[in-house]
Amino acid sequence: MTKNILLLICAAIALCSPMVPAFAPLHNIQRATDNNVRYSNIDSRKFNFFENIGSMISNFGKKATASHILIGPKTMNQEDARAKLIEIKEAVDNDPEKFAEMAMEWSSCPSKKKGGDLGSFNAGMMVKNFDRVCFEEEVGVVHGPVSTQFGEHLIFLRERTGED
Repeated sequence: MTKNILLLICAAIALCSPMVPAFAPLHNIQRATDNNVRYSNIDSRKFNFFENIGSMISNFGKKATASHILIGPKTMNQEDARAKLIEIKEAVDNDPEKFAEMAMEWSSCPSKKKGGDLGSFNAGMMVKNFDRVCFEEEVGVVHGPVSTQFGEHLIFLRERTGED
């Protein structure tokens, strides 16, 4: 009974919220062979909700605070992006200041202006791979490279609240 009520609350929040998730689900993007990315007009909120409902329930009440470095498909191919992120990860060595510097230099996300800072967010607000790292992996550590439809990421998980 409690899970049913929780499910209804999550559904109402996700479908009625004016806030669009930071990332869209995989089927929202088509990749052309020349690395151009074309976005469709699908409303990503409802799909992101259904993809992440398990995380929303199992991580109910938790919030994560993270920064990231994104190397998107327009910047370089996947193999080169992963190699560069591994190089960056070794140079950063879990240091928040170095991570922010590298984000400002290398990230293709607008968050690069803030050192890659994404702020705090609830479970289910990011795409599945990103969400999994933020709510299941160790805090205070740089994780990745992590692949999403937006490209390759390093994720620095700074804080997670609401844990038992």
